[in-house]
Amino acid sequence: MKDMVLLGSTGSIGTQALDVAKLHNIKVTALSAGSNAELLIRQAEEFSPKYVCIADESKYRDLKSGLSGKGIELMCGKECLCALAALPCDTVVNAIVGTAGFAPALSAVSAGNKLALANKESLVVGGEIITSIVKEKGTCLFPIDSEHSAIFQCLTGRGNNKPKKLILTASGGPFRGYTSEMLKTVDKAQALKHPNWNMGAKITVDSATMMNKGLELIEAVWLFDVLPEQVEIVVHPQSILHSAVEFEDGSVIGQMGTPDMRIPIQLALTYPNRCPSCAKPLSLFGVTMTFEKPDEKAFPCMGLARSALKKGGNMPCIMNKANEIAVGMFLRDKLSFCEIPEKISWAMENVGFSEKISLDIITETERETEEILK
Repeated sequence: MKDMVLLGSTGSIGTQALDVAKLHNIKVTALSAGSNAELLIRQAEEFSPKYVCIADESKYRDLKSGLSGKGIELMCGKECLCALAALPCDTVVNAIVGTAGFAPALSAVSAGNKLALANKESLVVGGEIITSIVKEKGTCLFPIDSEHSAIFQCLTGRGNNKPKKLILTASGGPFRGYTSEMLKTVDKAQALKHPNWNMGAKITVDSATMMNKGLELIEAVWLFDVLPEQVEIVVHPQSILHSAVEFEDGSVIGQMGTPDMRIPIQLALTYPNRCPSCAKPLSLFGVTMTFEKPDEKAFPCMGLARSALKKGGNMPCIMNKANEIAVGMFLRDKLSFCEIPEKISWAMENVGFSEKISLDIITETERETEEILK
């Protein structure tokens, strides 16, 4: 029986990972959540993990009250996430939101665990560190993002053939086709209404600004060892072709499927086997697929991500943290939609730059970025 440690179990990816675990009898060794003690308790009652952790220490009393006498070792605090990630297991699923997921990702691969990564920020802020340890330890890093899972699948069996270009698809989000002028009047409710995917608030806003695609571009560079200019972003509003790879001979191999995150989650947990899924099968009858160039003038966050990647060092960390803060302000009605990229750009110009990158530098960069944007 396979087993997994699931970090971020109460979010969208986490709950769907548990659907997969239930379907395929995957043992859940440990669960963690940020602050949703109520759902975490229900999950622990159903899956009987050995360890349960809640990052928000103020919710530990609720957790203890709900799981008292269940024979589960209870933990709290962000530091415990790294301890869980280092537990011996088949796979660590990192579905934590934001840069809080970097240290546990580092802990997982340092322990030699296979890492199924939904936390793209881990590679955005510290891709060089994570990928070097994966190589050193001889472990595996499996992407859970639908686009990167698609590219991974397209590259399977490539032999010595290197990709010429990665084609990274984007739905375009709720504001596809909007001009810069039209975006000045959009509100939070509109930004949170994604046309294809059911996701958490932060990633849904990232999709609306198309920063999500900028983050995925950086992630793709580290995952697949390609140059930034080898990654092309293509808007595909139907979200059927999840991404594709072009090879030197002109062949383009793509991966298609219904927009259901349980498909890439399951593949990361069961690879190299493809098992029956609870996702709805794709029928090509009546399907229309269209493709467009992204409008980087209306959605400048993609350009900011490319610029951060080109600069290197701690610049992607500055950009990512500034984006987290700006999106949080937008969700609290403290910032307009169009002010999100402005806030990010300002931080990239004003936070101290470091050519070197380490866990300490990442921590200090995030602290400085948060301080300067208060």
